[in-house]
Amino acid sequence: MDPFEARDAYVFDYRMHEGSAMKVSHHFAGHTGMPVAIQTWVIEPGGFEGFHRHEGQAALQEFYQVLEGQATMRVGEREYELGPGDSILADAGVDHDLRNTGTDALRVLVVWGPPGDADFSAFGSHQLAQRARAGGVA
Repeated sequence: MDPFEARDAYVFDYRMHEGSAMKVSHHFAGHTGMPVAIQTWVIEPGGFEGFHRHEGQAALQEFYQVLEGQATMRVGEREYELGPGDSILADAGVDHDLRNTGTDALRVLVVWGPPGDADFSAFGSHQLAQRARAGGVA
């Protein structure tokens, strides 16, 4: 498989969780060698993912990062306003929904897979990230 994929090279229309139609790129069609799916979604103004949760045998953790546009995301009982560069996690079993609240298309990077942990403690970038989160100097 070619290790390069151009933006929107394999985009398709999709509607998930009874939400609005959106454009989806499922990067490398899931053949990354990692236990996650990596997707880019493009949701038009007023569009939404659809309120849902992933639990039981289909339990998934989901990471969202806004690349372009403005959004509101409900996770559990809380609602968050998101803009370019903002990230949010939806834990397995927690209700969530993403909505485009801007006037332009919303482009979001979404990474999802089964819940679990990985040990990245040997990597310097991980160590610095932990220090930054603890309020220490990075």
